[in-house]
Amino acid sequence: MRRITLATIATALAAFSAPASAQHEGHGNPGDSAAVVAVVSKYHAALAAGDSVGALALLADDAVILESGGVETRAEYRSHHLPGDISFAKSIKSERGPVHMRVRGDVAWTTGTSTTQGEMNGRTINSTGAELMVLVRTAQGWKISAIHWSSRQRRAGG
Repeated sequence: MRRITLATIATALAAFSAPASAQHEGHGNPGDSAAVVAVVSKYHAALAAGDSVGALALLADDAVILESGGVETRAEYRSHHLPGDISFAKSIKSERGPVHMRVRGDVAWTTGTSTTQGEMNGRTINSTGAELMVLVRTAQGWKISAIHWSSRQRRAGG
């Protein structure tokens, strides 16, 4: 199952390197775009609300999460990074930029950026982040198959 997920990621990344005109072609039915963006929004809302069950319900069984320089399965994420991600999302508000998405048949991906400023556990946070989510169409609707987060300290004045 993991090979399928990694192949899905490779397909999405290959599409990012396609000519810009191909990136904007619409594939799939018109409701797909709204449904995909809704899943991503629900995932972030679940984290901010402290709803681990709701967040996990939006992840495919074979999902992989890439953050902090590592790769975790859904089960590993549940026991390792998810509690910290919930604590962070509840403590510090992130201003999310627009979500860009593409659909190719039963695979979709979204990209977005965020700015996060605040304090957590006595530590000042001032960072920008980037997010890639790969989703797959399942019998239960769109599910998140892969997440990749990266962030960096914001520059002074930026």
